[in-house]
Order: sequence, then structure tokens, then C-alpha cells
Amino acid sequence: MLLSVVILNYNVRYFLELCLKSVESAIAGLDAEIIVVDNHSSDDSCRMVAQLFPKVVLIENTENFGFSKGNNIGVAKAKGKYLCILNPDTVVAEDTFKRVLAYAEGLSELGAIGCQLIDGRGQFLPESKRNIPTPMVSVKKILGFSKAYYANHLSPADTGKVDILVGAFMFLKKEVYDAVKGFDEDYFMYGEDVDLSYKVLKAGYQNIYYGETAILHFKGESTLKDKTYAKRFYGAMRIFYNKHYRFNPVVDVLVWLGIFFSRFFSKKPKQFTTKATSHVVMTKNLDFDIKLPFLAKTVHSTDQVAAQTQVVLDGNSMDYRSIIEFMMDSKKSKELTFRVLPKNSQFIIGSDSSEHRGEVLKL
Repeated sequence: MLLSVVILNYNVRYFLELCLKSVESAIAGLDAEIIVVDNHSSDDSCRMVAQLFPKVVLIENTENFGFSKGNNIGVAKAKGKYLCILNPDTVVAEDTFKRVLAYAEGLSELGAIGCQLIDGRGQFLPESKRNIPTPMVSVKKILGFSKAYYANHLSPADTGKVDILVGAFMFLKKEVYDAVKGFDEDYFMYGEDVDLSYKVLKAGYQNIYYGETAILHFKGESTLKDKTYAKRFYGAMRIFYNKHYRFNPVVDVLVWLGIFFSRFFSKKPKQFTTKATSHVVMTKNLDFDIKLPFLAKTVHSTDQVAAQTQVVLDGNSMDYRSIIEFMMDSKKSKELTFRVLPKNSQFIIGSDSSEHRGEVLKL
């Protein structure tokens, strides 16, 4: 088998449904499998997967094992030459895996590959490509000075070597994953992707940021930026330093100071203030008649969309690549928000901020 897509889920049933629909479209024609590991969700995620996606390999954990162990459980069942670790609150394009696979096959010392991630408003997520988080870099980041934390030598659309990739989309050979012993289970949440990326580098492989394809990562569903996040982030960094740096009292003091002062200096999540003054449905279906929870006119061109509009993107008539590209292009000149109507689904879904939970409206 060529590819195994491993998705770890925890209580994001509707985001998972959209994700799986996009992944199924993206693996069409490939010798591939989808593995969903559920970390003991209290919603009906597992029932939904069993009913709507019978070909998906579903693993139901009896407790929440965290990100590292949950993904390791899924990878242990994987049969593919390549792995893609994928968040459940993502949407991939139909050609995402095919393009990454074609690029990967030409690399001899390939470690992991990441791609361009955008949030629910179509904005680039800078954590798609990062530098090694040295103690001083991490302290600056938590205090709001994060320029050195990100790999700014590459633009979002570039392709090149980077140190650290994000666990929301991490593509690598299974033999490399196994060689570095996968995700370190000392991390429960946050830091696992940093650790894995660094272990791959130390093993002599190259990590690549591949900016020629983009995926949607709602992100707020899995990472809420608050004081708890700051504490967990620094806790994860302390594990990272203890494992990969020689013990240094100065480093240890810096990390503990970061943990202590994060409660005072961590920035509150930005409040999204732009309110939609109108709603439209972007569709190719001339007879669109799905009832929405608000009044909306149907449009077929970006020229018909005014600023401060919430755009419902009709997955019944638009493919996922078109949805992602529309969100990326439209953000350049207009204040828009977006919701996605997945194909053959009775809900619309989206997020107005990468720092807050998304919205699900049932139809």
C-alpha cells in the first residue's frame, strides 16, 4: 500500500465528517487507506464514521491518550509506505496527496513534508514552517515576539528546507517514523510535532516545507490560545529541552521563568469584530434550494460578493480545491467570512478565528 492517512479525533464530529469527505476525494485512484483513531469522544463521532465511512479503519480508544499515543496507535495499524498525520479539523484538496507524493518520490533523504495551511478566514498560518525553538526563541514567542519562531526565509508559496513542521499535516515515510520511534508519548498535547521534526533532523533526514499546495485548518477546534495553552506550551518545551539539550541551569531557569510569567504576559485571543452584513451562497447549482438558517442569495462569481459578507461555499457543486482557493484569493481585498456546506450533509461549518472554536449550524 502506498499511503496511510492517520486522523486522531476527539469530540469534533462535524469537522471530522468534512475532513473525511475531503480525504476520500483526495485518495481516489491511490492505493491508500484512512485510519481514524478516536480518543474516547463523548459525541457521536464513532457512530458517524461507522455509518458514513464504512471503509475507514476505526480505532476506538477507551480513554483520551493524548496526541502522541493516539497517533502512534494509528500508525501501528498503518500499511502504507507513506504516512500522513492529519488533524480532523482540516480540509485537503483533491490533488493534495498526489502532488506531495510526486514531490516526495524525487527526494533521496526525505524526512517529513509539510504544506501551506490556511485558517477558516483564508489566512496563512505561520506555524506551517518553523525554526528550532531554542529557549530564548520560545521565551520571546510567549511574550509576543514570535518572528524568530517562524521560518520566514520562505514565503507561504515557496518550497524549501525547514527545521520544524506542524502536526496538523505531517507527511513522511513510515520507515522514517519508525526509525525515530514516532511521536514521543511523554508529550500529551503540544510539542509533539516539534519533537518529531527535530528527531528526524537529528537522524540525518531533511524536512521540507512544500508551499505549492494548501489545505484548510480551522485550528481553533484543536488549539485554543489562552493561559492554559501558554502553560502547556512551556511545559512541552521543557520536556523538549530536557531530552535534546544538555542540562544547563540557565536554560532551566529561562524555561521556568517563561512558565511563571506566561500567566501575566500571555496575550488574550484577539476578538473577531467584523460582522457579516449579508450572506451569499457560492454555488454552481442554478437550482440551489437548500434551506439555510438565514436569508442568502446565490451567486456564481466572486465579483458578486461585497465586503463584510458571509459566504457559504456549496460543496455539492464546488470541489475542495476550489473552496480552498476561493478562500485564499478572496481575503486579499474583502472582509469576508466563510462557511462550508459539505456535500450531502445537513450542516454548515466554519470558523472566523484560528484562536476560537468554530461554528456548526445544523440545517
